[in-house]
Amino acid sequence: MQERSLDRAQAHKPIVIEVAGEPLGVVVPHAEGGYRFLAVKLPAFAIDGQQFETVEKAHFAVSQAVRKGGADAA
Repeated sequence: MQERSLDRAQAHKPIVIEVAGEPLGVVVPHAEGGYRFLAVKLPAFAIDGQQFETVEKAHFAVSQAVRKGGADAA
């Protein structure tokens, strides 16, 4: 019985999203499918809470948000 709960905990483990080697947030599996992004650094807060179909799509969106934020600061 305990093994099942351990397997479930591993399945819901957050996945870190990094851009240029800097961790900007994590994605966690969403109950309705896909992943929800949770920002941990200011450049990624523009997309905090958004849902994505895949981890790759979340990573791309974070990269775009950081790039756009950097362009606004310039």
